[in-house]
Amino acid sequence: MAWRCSGETNLELVENLFRKGIIKSNRVLEAMKAVDRNDYSPRRPYSDHPQSIGYGATISAPHMHAYALEKMQDYLKPGMKALDVGSGSGYLTVCMADMVGPEGQVIGIEHIQELVDMSNRNVRKQRADWIDNGRVKFITGDGRQGYPEGSLYDCIHVGAAASEKPTKLLDQLKSPGMLLSPVGTTLQSMMIYHKEKDGTIKEEKWLGVQYVPLTDKDQQYDI
Repeated sequence: MAWRCSGETNLELVENLFRKGIIKSNRVLEAMKAVDRNDYSPRRPYSDHPQSIGYGATISAPHMHAYALEKMQDYLKPGMKALDVGSGSGYLTVCMADMVGPEGQVIGIEHIQELVDMSNRNVRKQRADWIDNGRVKFITGDGRQGYPEGSLYDCIHVGAAASEKPTKLLDQLKSPGMLLSPVGTTLQSMMIYHKEKDGTIKEEKWLGVQYVPLTDKDQQYDI
């Protein structure tokens, strides 16, 4: 089912994701319609495959972004605050920002300055005001440490594979809150962590995946 949703336009791609049942909710449907992947993916933006964006980073396949937004949507309600670790070219960060609305905020963090600069340029193509008013904010830093200065977050998305349970990120979640992250080295699983009202963490292994590793800047350049 996944990998078969490519289109000739952003609208066709998103409608294919909806018809295949990967997008289920109107909120995710409208967010992905509103954010044109052509502004964030350098080649074949409407192909349902991951693609290199340089510097050892990739933009995930559209179906993975759709799956992620569906899982996170209860923690991306208007006025909420989220962190996107390994924000890449900024695409998913902006989809998340569309969902949290003008009173919310999404912070993207990357440890490679060139990717942060790229993200800012990409967002300014259509939504310069979101950068100027802080609805979207990109930070240069080590995503493995999160961004404590901006916490606490309703939701944290991690776009690269952590080698183990991301406890430092979990510490930056609200109670309740949700963290979605691929975890593992050779074998990876997309993990969902729910922080309950009392601060306890519930873990759910969701999908088998293959992401680039969440690593330090020097090692990422060599990927």
